[in-house]
Amino acid sequence: MAPDDAAWDPAHGSGGRARRPRRSAAQVQQAVLRAAVDELTDRGYDGFTMDRVAARAGTNKTAIYRRWPSRTSLALAAYRQLVARPENPPDTGALRSDVIALLRAAADRMSSPAGAEILRGLVMDARREPETMAALRDELARGEPGTMLTILARAVARGEARQGSLVPRIATLPVALLRNEHLLNGPEPITDETITEIVDLVFLPLVRPR
Repeated sequence: MAPDDAAWDPAHGSGGRARRPRRSAAQVQQAVLRAAVDELTDRGYDGFTMDRVAARAGTNKTAIYRRWPSRTSLALAAYRQLVARPENPPDTGALRSDVIALLRAAADRMSSPAGAEILRGLVMDARREPETMAALRDELARGEPGTMLTILARAVARGEARQGSLVPRIATLPVALLRNEHLLNGPEPITDETITEIVDLVFLPLVRPR
């Protein structure tokens, strides 16, 4: 099994093995999250195991458990990455269309076969313990602020949003409302009408200059 901070390659010559550069804790965590997303996508929630994730990430279970104490918590982190972290935030030139594009893409991922199966598995596991279910709901509601903060920062520079809106609690709100909609309605696709209501009735009035 690979060590938790380095990968190993065969060395030239006598068959010894040489160590590649050590990975930082952040690099290991990112590798684990990518591996977890890939495992969930390839094998589904039922086939998701810490052993498979560790092997794919080139690390060991000890390193994973230091950050994610259970299979469910790692699957939840992978689910959040799958549905809410596009590599390139939308940049349409306007705040409203940026946020709508972000939420539409997130909604499509939530309603995808992979996203729906992962969420069902998470909910079924969490139902066994009330505290775990509460943590799941809290995690889903909290969201990831980074992408929306990027969009908001551009909007502030254009004069479309106030500087005071650049805080994680505000930035996470649209995706949190979208996730809540998904949790309430299950695998049914989230409509464009719902997305525009989240943006026009809740988010834009909150962030626009006063």
